[in-house]
Amino acid sequence: MRPTGPRMNERIRISPIRLIDENGEQAGVVETQDALRRARDLGMDLVEMAADSRPPVCRIMDYGRYKYEQSKKEKANKAKSKVSELKEVRLGRSMKIDPHDIAIRMRQARKFLLEGHKVQIVQQFRGREMAHRERGNERMRDIIAQLEELGKVETEPRMAGRRMSVIIGPDKRKIDTYRRKMEAEGKATEENDPEVAKEAEAVAAADAAEATDSGEE
Repeated sequence: MRPTGPRMNERIRISPIRLIDENGEQAGVVETQDALRRARDLGMDLVEMAADSRPPVCRIMDYGRYKYEQSKKEKANKAKSKVSELKEVRLGRSMKIDPHDIAIRMRQARKFLLEGHKVQIVQQFRGREMAHRERGNERMRDIIAQLEELGKVETEPRMAGRRMSVIIGPDKRKIDTYRRKMEAEGKATEENDPEVAKEAEAVAAADAAEATDSGEE
């Protein structure tokens, strides 16, 4: 079977080569056999990094470790590039929700934004609350202000039946700034905070219970 990947060691036929040593430093143009002998003495590999250059660029490295590190980077990049979803955060079944419960749901919304998801904040109105929809608008404006550090409004607050909702999308520039700030302060961001994860489980259970009580599927 034909070897895959870059040419290594005895498979490097061209001489001389431009060598990058085991410390990542330029070692100049050397004969391939001399570079290979140096790599063997170090228990490492001579790997062709730029085959089209003249002379080709080769590097002394632990190729097995290099492949492992590259694999880790690829997995991390894939995790970061997960498909964005629309996550819903409900503010209870009426306007009568405790400020503490709102704060918990805002931490959940921040977690979703940090993970790269869009967030739909939903406020339900019950009975006579429909006559005071301006209170819902005020709440939504307050929520937008709370999440402004990480996101941007994609859909302005609007009514649909007895539901008022707003959609906020993640803002990469703001999120990067926030991550640097939290790192400098030695604090965990919401998506890495175990307390937020526990709160998320409690919120999910409460929402499921409310849906069952109200006959929602």
